[in-house]
Amino acid sequence: VQLQAFGGGLVQAGGSLRLSCAASGRTFSSYDMAWFRQAPGKEREFVAAITWSGSMTAYADSVKGRFTISRYNAKNTVYLQMNSLKPEDTAVYYCAGGKRGLAGLPEAYDYWGQGTLVTVSS
Repeated sequence: VQLQAFGGGLVQAGGSLRLSCAASGRTFSSYDMAWFRQAPGKEREFVAAITWSGSMTAYADSVKGRFTISRYNAKNTVYLQMNSLKPEDTAVYYCAGGKRGLAGLPEAYDYWGQGTLVTVSS
């Protein structure tokens, strides 16, 4: 599975962005998917995850209530809708695919996209 994330950009605090992650390959629908982010000088951190069927999701406490992860298997795409953005959300966002459920550790994912930069200005 190859993943490509896009949709990042510059947005003011309080604004919204929707990230997309397009996957190649016919097995996308069998993979659990996640979004991670990495700010300059910080470790990569978990943001959100969704099971292969879309029936269950998980979120980091820092984004709960503001971000929504979803997927459309017919289009091999997973999304991250980000609302009420804050300057501390500034990071490179990565999508990842694996088969270990709603895992919060990067090591649990086998496939990674190249990342898309989100910058939130105050």
